[in-house]
Amino acid sequence: MHNAIKDHKREARLFTVRVVLGLLCVIILLSLLVSRMAYLQLESHQHFTTLSEKNRLRLLPEPPIRGLIYDRQGRVLAENIPSYTLVITPERVGDLEETVARLATIVEISEFDIKRFEKQRKRGRRFHAIPLRFRLSDEEVARLAVDRHQLPGVDVEARLIRHYPFNELSVHALGYVGRINEHELVQLDHAQYAGTDYIGKAGIEKSYENILHGQVGYKRVETNVRGRILRTLEYVAPVPGDNIYLSLDIDMQRAAKHAMKGENGAVVALDPRNGQVLAMISTPEYDPNWFVNGINSTRYKGLSQSAEQPLFNRFLQGRYPPGSTLKPFTGLGAMELGLLDERDHTNCHGWMTLPGNDRRYRDWKKQGHGRTDMQKAIVESCDVYFYELAMKMSIDQMYDFLIQFGFNQRTGIDLGGESSGLIPSSEWKKRIKGERWYLGETLISSIGQGFNLTTPLQLAVATGSLAMGGRRMYPQLLLQIEDALSGTLLAQTIKQANQITVHNRENWDYMIDAMEKVVNSPRGTARSIHSETFTIAGKTGTAQVFGIAQGEEYDAEKIAKKLRDHALFIGFAPIDNPEIAIAVIVENGGSGGSVAAPVARAVMDVYFGKQP
Repeated sequence: MHNAIKDHKREARLFTVRVVLGLLCVIILLSLLVSRMAYLQLESHQHFTTLSEKNRLRLLPEPPIRGLIYDRQGRVLAENIPSYTLVITPERVGDLEETVARLATIVEISEFDIKRFEKQRKRGRRFHAIPLRFRLSDEEVARLAVDRHQLPGVDVEARLIRHYPFNELSVHALGYVGRINEHELVQLDHAQYAGTDYIGKAGIEKSYENILHGQVGYKRVETNVRGRILRTLEYVAPVPGDNIYLSLDIDMQRAAKHAMKGENGAVVALDPRNGQVLAMISTPEYDPNWFVNGINSTRYKGLSQSAEQPLFNRFLQGRYPPGSTLKPFTGLGAMELGLLDERDHTNCHGWMTLPGNDRRYRDWKKQGHGRTDMQKAIVESCDVYFYELAMKMSIDQMYDFLIQFGFNQRTGIDLGGESSGLIPSSEWKKRIKGERWYLGETLISSIGQGFNLTTPLQLAVATGSLAMGGRRMYPQLLLQIEDALSGTLLAQTIKQANQITVHNRENWDYMIDAMEKVVNSPRGTARSIHSETFTIAGKTGTAQVFGIAQGEEYDAEKIAKKLRDHALFIGFAPIDNPEIAIAVIVENGGSGGSVAAPVARAVMDVYFGKQP
């Protein structure tokens, strides 16, 4: 066979070309590497230094301590108490499910606790402690301490949580705090609420959130690559929230609740001179402490679906027919407009009819009141007299006078969610119902029935305005603010809403004198609350829940309780220098004189019992 002779020169040239190309590639790649290094170390040095520092240094928020809430006597209504919390750090736990199951044999852990824990665990980091159970008792802490060495990653921490020492008393005014939800998280200032778990959800806690919350602090710490804290480099302490004092008196609150005797309704008492709310309850109530760390679904379902509606704020949102408590205002309006005077009278025989109409507009007293003037109509609450008054006073004249007292509008109290009530007019009916106004509707409006709706708060404000000769004040709960650091007290300014035009002061004195006789005369509908210590002026009321057909009689014993009339009372004392005005509504209570008026007297007794 023929063997080819190797061409050494050709192979040498090929090798040289390859070496040169390889060297060029190395030089090019090396140049790129050097240029990149030069760019990173020279041009981008500051940028990457900053990133490095951010990886090494972290700012951790320090949430502030929430401000306290006191009543006017300095008694704590909302405080922060240390509470033991069972926490788990997932990173340190081998089998998380087994650990939770074992803990459940030591302390009580509900399904709600587990669901809440899992929700927070998915959002947090594995090396962060996540709460499993709040408010451990001393006995539970002791049981956990015995087995703690066998439970790696399980700890018991002391944390400050919101607590309401009077439980359900005053809950509708105070409100409560709860855990920040996802909707609130979007709206909040993240810097200001960093590290904060709670926010005011209702009542005063919500209205004055910006005062109670305080200012967040921070600490700058050095961490490793896994985020663990190695040391603290800088610390700025948080500024605690300011404390606030409310005008409420907890003793008056307690007296109001006790006097309601478990009935549903509302009580509002205020100082007519400055608008400060002295007592404000809505019954039934609920314990705000249930909401602080999250209320379980069973308990919340029980509250929200209860026929008694404990979550409903009756003094702020409840809209009730004012009934005969409106008579002093409509009567005063007719006198101020010159439509009648104290000498005018009517003969009440228990009912009246309109010309050309056989429908009877009945009085509450079947046999009638006989010869009746304005004073007697107020003292004995004669309906027929006011039916006759309504024949002279149009619904629009009535509307224009009543709204000056704050009816048909929000009072402007420092609480959210207030209802405006309703005082009808011909324009309102045309606009809302597309119908004209009828004279018969004016008749029943004059005694606080028909379309009339008021809140207990509106009734109290209007009563205070009448007592003060037309000076209407904005009601407010905030009395003063205490600076958390200096302890300086800042009193809140008194705000007057308006001055009602007074055409003849004698008319006002006449009406107040008539209201005084409601309580202090032998025939007054509220004579049962007569006091030898202080003189009360008032007016009882009974508001129908449903209409009664012609020819039928109302018998409370034969109908369901929820269909019985509401009992109302408004009043103020003392007459010569009013210090307290009050409105009481007892749902389905029946008689205002025997049911609602004694509640007002109980609250007034506490108030005047404290005065020098």
